[in-house]
Amino acid sequence: MEAKFFRFLKLVGVGFKARSESQGRELFLKLGYSHEVQFTAPPADRVHQFAGAVRSCIPPEVYKGKGVLYIDEVIKLKPGKKQKK
Repeated sequence: MEAKFFRFLKLVGVGFKARSESQGRELFLKLGYSHEVQFTAPPADRVHQFAGAVRSCIPPEVYKGKGVLYIDEVIKLKPGKKQKK
């Protein structure tokens, strides 16, 4: 019996793109670096570890909320610097 595991990620940011090849086994990410980041999909029981590895490329940024986030994750944004008058 094969179990189905899912972990949804979303890319938040201008220019962040993802594409897959080889029947969904290869994942290529454009995350603002000078090169594409490539991942190979693991077996079904390593889904959460794979999602964590993808998220660690560009973790969520707390000032603008950009990066690779889990779909159900909520980022509490920090306020920026305040101008002295």
